[in-house]
Amino acid sequence: MSKSKGPEYPSFSLETDDRTDDERAQSRQVKKPARLVSALGMGIRCLEENKEDRDSKRFDIKRLFEAVSTGDVMKLEGLHQYLHQSMKKLSNTEYQSYGKNVLLKALLNLRNGRNNTIEYLLDISEKMGDIKELVNAAYTDSYYKGQTALHIAIERRSTYFVELLIKKGANVHAKACGKFFQLHDGPSFYFGELPLSLAACTNQPEVVDFLLENDYQRVDVRESDSLGNMVLHALVMLADNTPENTDFITSMYDHILTTAARLHPKWRLEDMENNQGLTTIKLAAKTGKIGLFKHMMHREFQERETRHLSRKFTEWVYGPVHSSLYDLASLDSYEKNSVLEIIVYSSDIPNRHEMLQIEPLNRLLEEKWDRFAARMFFLNFLVYLVYISVFTAVAYNRKKGTVRSLHYHNKLHYSSLAGPRAIKFGSMLKSFNLMRKHPSLDTLLIDGYSEILFFLQAIFFLASSVLYCCGREEYLGFFVLCLALSWVNLLYFSRGYRHMGIYSVMIQKMILSDILRFLFVYVTFLFGFSAAVVTLLMEPELPANNTEDLCSKPTFRNISHTIMELFKFTIGMGDLEFTEGYQYKEVFYMLLISYIVLTYILLLNMLIALMSRTVEKMSLESTSIWKLQRAITILDLERSLPRCLRTRLRSGVDKDLGTRTGEKDRRWCFRWPIYLHTVDVESMMRE
Repeated sequence: MSKSKGPEYPSFSLETDDRTDDERAQSRQVKKPARLVSALGMGIRCLEENKEDRDSKRFDIKRLFEAVSTGDVMKLEGLHQYLHQSMKKLSNTEYQSYGKNVLLKALLNLRNGRNNTIEYLLDISEKMGDIKELVNAAYTDSYYKGQTALHIAIERRSTYFVELLIKKGANVHAKACGKFFQLHDGPSFYFGELPLSLAACTNQPEVVDFLLENDYQRVDVRESDSLGNMVLHALVMLADNTPENTDFITSMYDHILTTAARLHPKWRLEDMENNQGLTTIKLAAKTGKIGLFKHMMHREFQERETRHLSRKFTEWVYGPVHSSLYDLASLDSYEKNSVLEIIVYSSDIPNRHEMLQIEPLNRLLEEKWDRFAARMFFLNFLVYLVYISVFTAVAYNRKKGTVRSLHYHNKLHYSSLAGPRAIKFGSMLKSFNLMRKHPSLDTLLIDGYSEILFFLQAIFFLASSVLYCCGREEYLGFFVLCLALSWVNLLYFSRGYRHMGIYSVMIQKMILSDILRFLFVYVTFLFGFSAAVVTLLMEPELPANNTEDLCSKPTFRNISHTIMELFKFTIGMGDLEFTEGYQYKEVFYMLLISYIVLTYILLLNMLIALMSRTVEKMSLESTSIWKLQRAITILDLERSLPRCLRTRLRSGVDKDLGTRTGEKDRRWCFRWPIYLHTVDVESMMRE
């Protein structure tokens, strides 16, 4: 019989014991606990070894992020097995930080446009069945909210990964709506939130074409962001009027417009409005993007399939002369919220003077002026001239003495009230006209110089009328102020004539800039020195029998009298005899000399120099400012017309331009013949 195998014991060896007797005794006392501690230690070491082994196979978010940042696939070896055994997926929230997952991290760490871990991760995710969740994961923090892997791939200019992500099911309409992607004063980049808008705004035509024409998931060009802006609106917002930027924006704009027209002929992208009710051309006008705006109005396509996208159509060419038709849709003030109204009435557009010089807007305004505005403006001038003539006559022949009583009634009384009543009606009409426009404060401060003066004129007259009816003599002060303003406002009608209008513009600019600053500094000096003089000069005691002179004669102890006397020194009419008999005359003379040097010599000469510089500067700008003022007048007059007359006096012609399918395409166009100083033979032959 074979003997059963007994238990195996750990091997041991004999060693020399060189300990002392005491050490041996102590060892025998703790012998059993020592064995227990040794066994526990061995168990702990085994657990630690097992834990280290498990940790080497465990993949947490930190390890994944570090691996994909280096782009080394070997660091991800065993990931699929670990996920399968632990029943986890790469799209789980434990592998995300504020929505940022391992795929987003990998795309942020491309080297020469590549990162080999991306394909590896997509392959694992596809096997685990969460590929769409992985590729469509988006940031959740407020700064980058909504940004997906497709946005990052486009921003990194990687066409390869853009195509790969779309093949794997990436959402082509995902919106990056975080604070960084919105318009604000801090660091930001607004591109319209959508992947197509991002590709267009970063000048990637290949990516744009793939998004528009791929076989997996095509974008809808009409899709808009949270502001209602589609891709063409986003391009308008990105324009900055520099030559390089304008070339890129116009090229990309036309490319998307023509491609969309080829794929979807019935779509009218340029008629789409954002949340502000602005189409692309209106948005370009509102934001002052003059380069893109000019391109839009002069855009002409020769190809038959895209000719309907043109806004300019060459009608005929003969030698150096040609005639063009400009589409007036959205341009003419005949329509509500037109481009012309936006430019004329928006005081926050910095270069609107230049934009009004672009054809056909300049010629359109000239035609409106010649067609009806000039006659209406001249008629208004005659009516206003009669108005202030009656006003002046009433003021000149007003009854002297006390305020006239309202208790007598006769024919003479009613006839005498006819003039004031007509004046009151005119003042109320001016007030109503200003309130009807509802101008903003900025508009009033920039363009409302004349409107403010007319409004003050009406307020002064109405205040005078109320005080007069109440039997108060104070009405006369408001009355004469209204009379003076009435004649000053006659300069408003100078804008109908070129040279007088430019002269009036210069006067307005000098009043609102140079003279206003001068008056602020001058009043500061005048009040300061007047207060010093009043404080300094003490009157000597007068005899008791001389009190009558003290009561009747004004002195420098009166602040208003002192201000008036110092003002006389400014204009060279001061009188030094007022200081006779006063103390501290030496100090007074020092103050007076300083005051004269600062005001009469320094401030007045600075004012003259500044006004001369303003005249030189305004000689270049005054013409465009005058044209803007006249444009405001033209549109105001047009608004006052009834609808039937506006239709009858509408500028332009109705033309059938046709389409590529032979259908009718009727548009209201503005015809403008022009002489070419330089004849382009090639373009003539092409025509």
